[in-house]
Amino acid sequence: MKPLTLWQYEARRAGWAALLGPPIAIALGLAAAAANPLPGDASTARILLGTLEMAVPLAAGVACASLVGRDPAVELQLTSPTRYRLTLLRRMAVTLGWTAVFAGPAAIVLVATGWWARWPENHGAFVGQLTWVAPTLGLSGAGFAAAALFRSPGAAGALVTTLWAIQQFFAGLAQESRPGRLLYLFATTRGTAPDDWTANRLTLLGAAGALTALAVVVLGRSERLLREEDE
Repeated sequence: MKPLTLWQYEARRAGWAALLGPPIAIALGLAAAAANPLPGDASTARILLGTLEMAVPLAAGVACASLVGRDPAVELQLTSPTRYRLTLLRRMAVTLGWTAVFAGPAAIVLVATGWWARWPENHGAFVGQLTWVAPTLGLSGAGFAAAALFRSPGAAGALVTTLWAIQQFFAGLAQESRPGRLLYLFATTRGTAPDDWTANRLTLLGAAGALTALAVVVLGRSERLLREEDE
């Protein structure tokens, strides 16, 4: 199979959640910013950056949570020369790449038009891109690991949305301890303790790597996949 054809196939297998989630998230964020009833550019800028920090990671996380368990006959995948976990990693890469196709240009437009700088806690045009990169990778890693452990896209997606909602609606409780602050997803637009932002973003990136590695280990246990397929 030619490389381009292979990646096109993996994009189709990733599903509609992966393809439609990012553009819908950004469209809803733009609509919310346009309808913002609060005065001042800072509040609108917060909504725009919040779209990248909140809506885009949720869309990517739910999409990655749906990657495992989509194949109707896993035993056939396991007989392929390409290991099944590598196939799923390709689909995760497609999902994250597609997310970046929308989130990256959106961030560039915000920087170019000055809206990025109108939020006081923007952390700059370059390093500030961790505003969306870190939580997107963090939630995506959590979704992928949950899918590998549960073998249920529904259960994994529910875990991702629950984690997102807890941090969204109980921000104060989530930030009461330093571990909670380091794993807080919305440190740019919802705030964090002074000097914790960089550590927070790096912690999310580290968590993303660790959770993805956990998923790869779990998916490497072919006997477990076959047993659950039979069930």
